[in-house]
Amino acid sequence: MSNFRDTLEPIAAWFSALGVPEPIVHWGHPAMMGIVLFVMGSFVGLTGWKSRTLKEKDPDAAAKNRLDHRKIAPLMFVFIALGYTGGVLSLVMQNESIFESPHFWTGSAIIALLSLNGLLAAVNFGGGTLRAAHAYIGSAALVLFVVHAALGLNLGLSI
Repeated sequence: MSNFRDTLEPIAAWFSALGVPEPIVHWGHPAMMGIVLFVMGSFVGLTGWKSRTLKEKDPDAAAKNRLDHRKIAPLMFVFIALGYTGGVLSLVMQNESIFESPHFWTGSAIIALLSLNGLLAAVNFGGGTLRAAHAYIGSAALVLFVVHAALGLNLGLSI
């Protein structure tokens, strides 16, 4: 696994050479990801579930929520993937272990869940049969995000 760290060291060194203040290196990732999670994540989750629950009662509202969900969810994924990368680089810049961190593993699991959900959406939910799986996988990712945030706070306070 040291090859992974060795690959990231030059990138981390480049960022370190920029003179980024230590508090930004230390707390920038959690601050930015907190915004993405609580603003975009809650919006994506709520619009996704509203599109499901309003389908029978208010088809127009359901369609609007589905459209909003489709607009924001891919952007949220991009920001989360970039934040994941930034978080790993932050660990390298602070000379911290990567693979021993439960925060790293929950982040990796979230990326996997969101990738699976994106794939389900890309294949049109298998003709609709996997739409419920998409909803529950996305919800599981959001719940795991709460655990991830708690582990991240613990990590940040321990460094």
